[in-house]
Amino acid sequence: MAISKGTTTGLVAGLAALALAATGCGGGGSDTDEPTSGTATGAPIIIGMDEDSTGPGASYSIIAGKTIRVAVQDINDKGGVLGRPLKLVVGNDESDPTKVPAVLQKLASQGAKAFLLQSGSAAVMQAKSTLTQLKLPAIAPTGVTSTLVDPPNNELIYMLANTTADWAGVYCGAFQAANISKLGVLTDDTTTIAALNKALLDKMPCVTLVATEKGAANASDLSAQVARLKNANPDAVLVTSVGGAFEVLAQNTLAKQLSGKPRFSLASIGNQPSSWKLANAGALDGLIFMGSINQNNPRTKALTELLKKKNGDDYDITAFDAQAWDSVQLLKLAIEKAGGPDDPAKLNEAIQSLSGYPATFGQENFTLSFSPTKHLGADGLCGLSLIEFGADNRPKGPWATYQPPCTA
Repeated sequence: MAISKGTTTGLVAGLAALALAATGCGGGGSDTDEPTSGTATGAPIIIGMDEDSTGPGASYSIIAGKTIRVAVQDINDKGGVLGRPLKLVVGNDESDPTKVPAVLQKLASQGAKAFLLQSGSAAVMQAKSTLTQLKLPAIAPTGVTSTLVDPPNNELIYMLANTTADWAGVYCGAFQAANISKLGVLTDDTTTIAALNKALLDKMPCVTLVATEKGAANASDLSAQVARLKNANPDAVLVTSVGGAFEVLAQNTLAKQLSGKPRFSLASIGNQPSSWKLANAGALDGLIFMGSINQNNPRTKALTELLKKKNGDDYDITAFDAQAWDSVQLLKLAIEKAGGPDDPAKLNEAIQSLSGYPATFGQENFTLSFSPTKHLGADGLCGLSLIEFGADNRPKGPWATYQPPCTA
């Protein structure tokens, strides 16, 4: 199905309270969201959402879950899907893989015809075998690990965004464009980042690593690490961390001790607006991060306006919002193409036929497509954007020196 171009993380605790108040769902449980049906009058189409609202994945799952609810309500306000309102039933696996089967089975018993898997990667991995047993399709809105959609048991699971495997090529393009040949790395000590560093840094032959410095995720001082980086005289510094307090401390220290040195970071800092306010004045100025939100994309602009109306003018849109929105829209399109939600095999075939969907994240020309052998939606590298921070410690827009092309 070709779609026309006109179709269109303190933070965790605060958002967790909002999410729990909205959904009423605790660890391992499930509940029913009751969006109004708008002008849709038929029997509701039930979508199950496995949302980690209290566990390790809550920092991003709550953000995405909130926008999933906005998307469902928006569809209902516009007549629903085939004249029928969408209805969410919600469970919480706490990013615990052992809880996933029970959560999905309960959601299915409540009538879910498809799932949105908004949880941690390990939990989503466990969901694959359960989906095969239930014979129901699912989308993982914010997944970025390709193993989520790799065999085995991948026939019924889909994801949208570029994976970490694409990041190395984008960084290399950026370093070459900026004449950066010597790189220093400042990293935290989490297992998540250790695995990412291995996958990422080993695939960047475009630069020589002249120094790698590590600090504890709860570090209170990184001066010694940054001093050693300075002595190594890199052309640029890449910070790899899960974000939060470590990232802020790293950027504060780098801005003070290595003023004027180009700095790059992962996506974490761009998707954690609460962290921006904790940075020293101007400490993020010039920092370039791997992002997916590009305000040159008109669909991103439209979603930004909608979310500001819903959440207030100071709301900062993240990739989690856009990917959540697009996941709901893709399910809507698949249900329409299948003629309804009740035949799971037909619905799964309809998802696999979606092609050329203009995404709400990424660059203006970025699209999403699926097929029987392509369960990762990203069409090329331009689902990623290199975004630069301004002097006000807020992202000011795409980095002018380099942007990923839409070709792989």
